[in-house]
Amino acid sequence: MKPTQKYGILLSLYLAQSIPMSFFSTVLPVIMRMEEYSLSSIGLIQLIKIPWIVKFLWGPIVDHNARDNMHYRKWIIGSEVFYAVVIVAIGFFNLQSNFTTIIVLMIIAFVMSSIQDIGSDALAVRILKKTERGLGNSMQSSGNFLGTLFGSGVLLFLYTVIGWQYLMFVLSGIVLIALIPVSRYREPRKQQEFHLKRNRIAFSNILGFFRQKRIGRRVTLLVIFYAGIIGILAMLKPYLVDLGYTVKEIAFMTGIFGTGFGAGSAFLGGYILRRLGNMNGLRLFALYGCLAAAFMTFVAFGNTHIVLIYIGIALIWSAYGMSSVAIFTISMNTVRKGKEGTDYTLQIVLTHLSSLLVVVISGRIGDWIGYSGLFLTEALVGLIVTLSIGRLYFDPELARQPDYVISEQIKKEESTICR
Repeated sequence: MKPTQKYGILLSLYLAQSIPMSFFSTVLPVIMRMEEYSLSSIGLIQLIKIPWIVKFLWGPIVDHNARDNMHYRKWIIGSEVFYAVVIVAIGFFNLQSNFTTIIVLMIIAFVMSSIQDIGSDALAVRILKKTERGLGNSMQSSGNFLGTLFGSGVLLFLYTVIGWQYLMFVLSGIVLIALIPVSRYREPRKQQEFHLKRNRIAFSNILGFFRQKRIGRRVTLLVIFYAGIIGILAMLKPYLVDLGYTVKEIAFMTGIFGTGFGAGSAFLGGYILRRLGNMNGLRLFALYGCLAAAFMTFVAFGNTHIVLIYIGIALIWSAYGMSSVAIFTISMNTVRKGKEGTDYTLQIVLTHLSSLLVVVISGRIGDWIGYSGLFLTEALVGLIVTLSIGRLYFDPELARQPDYVISEQIKKEESTICR
């Protein structure tokens, strides 16, 4: 299969995930507030994210009996079709009179979406060569950003035109259309029976990830890598509110302008990783994030001209876009054969949980020492992350090879970088 075909499959799958998720998690609360729902009811919407937080628990189920790539294709198509059917079902219920039913159906839909995500990630690990993973993960990140842009902007406008029920039909149609590229995927016979040993469905498959040699370094890197920028991203909207910007202006500044830079930088990040290699790319992206946080600190100290604010938004979102590509790529290199879905998903969940913790702490710091103090703290944390990468990063695939193979691989990468 040509690389462009692989990239097309991945882009469509991640768009199919992110568009409905973005709509349900960001736009639906706006619609509910327009319908005069209480804030406590709107808060219940956050329950739909639970399946994505604990999705690593069903990673072993998806990996079970993963003998070839077509195994994951079946999981992707089956879960995505079920996902589309549930979205259609949601359209037949009324927000006012069937709110609880809609929440339950959304949770079911997100369970199916998280299963599709595990299958998509595992398929991506299998079909992408190591040299293709940077660009392949650009498709993943860009699909997520573009899906957010479409789901939080275009669909809100469509709601005002066609209403709730028909909007659900449109969402379901988008999910099904995105299945066309993967449904046409056929695995060459010589690549079939990739892993003949059947995996047991067991929690020990998850614990086994943490028993790998030197895996503590990788876990530490995953936990801290976003720490220098994620707090700023989380507090960016409240900061703009406090500066006096309207909801409409903030929606454009972060939801369209910022997300657009995130999508564009994700494409760029894949090319940079391919050119510089993973470790040098990680260092560059971490340093870029540190500089972005430093610029936001400069803005927060009273330099709030509109041009500087837009530059800051572009810097912090592009740092997040490139960092996402880097994390996705190195996570693909830290999976065990036959357990790709479990291992990859577990690593990404670790970054989500650590980011959630950083966001909570950032809110406390912001209340204590203000935005300027928070952004300065983030910049300093970003500097620590940048300096730590040399000690924390290693390539598990090289670690499993004989020393002479590792030496040749390192020489090859160094010669590529020099050119």
